[in-house]
Amino acid sequence: MKKNNLDANYWENRYLNQNTGWDIGEISNPIKKYINQIPDKSIKILIPGAGNSYEVEYLWKLGFKNIYALDIAESPLKNLKKRIPSFANEQCLQMDFFDLNMKFDLIIEQTFFCALNPSLRKNYVLKMNDLLNTNGKLSGLFFDFELTENGPPFGGNKEIYYRLFKDNFKIKTLESSFNSIEGRKDKELFFIFEKK
Repeated sequence: MKKNNLDANYWENRYLNQNTGWDIGEISNPIKKYINQIPDKSIKILIPGAGNSYEVEYLWKLGFKNIYALDIAESPLKNLKKRIPSFANEQCLQMDFFDLNMKFDLIIEQTFFCALNPSLRKNYVLKMNDLLNTNGKLSGLFFDFELTENGPPFGGNKEIYYRLFKDNFKIKTLESSFNSIEGRKDKELFFIFEKK
């Protein structure tokens, strides 16, 4: 599988063929714990590469309404609308992340970064910085395993991520996730980065 074929058709076919090994069927423990401590339910939140959007569903049930789910594939956004019929169509963004032009207070990262061609990582950092309001945060999980040509998912480690983000973000937290699910124990880093 060539890395440069990770387009909308590639991801749509993965969903249609139920070839979604990254999908754990619910919100991940570290992100759930992080969301549980957010006091302001009015903040504007983006979940890029949202997939089946369990994070969106969890936020919605907690009373957060200013949430946007973005995915390049159509099927996972349809799945979200089936589960939450009242979720506004205009908050389901079927598009390329790099074409988005909005501002957010918080962006939650969950298996989106690792799905991108590694050649796009610097662009990812710049785009995330651009999408965040002043003092906005990018938070979530990165995989902690060797970066190779094979993927997705594409790996990385603490040092790679630190070097990549340090010029555009204040690194508030970047540490091994202590409450990952069984299959991802010792393979995830939880992070909170604040826009500089």
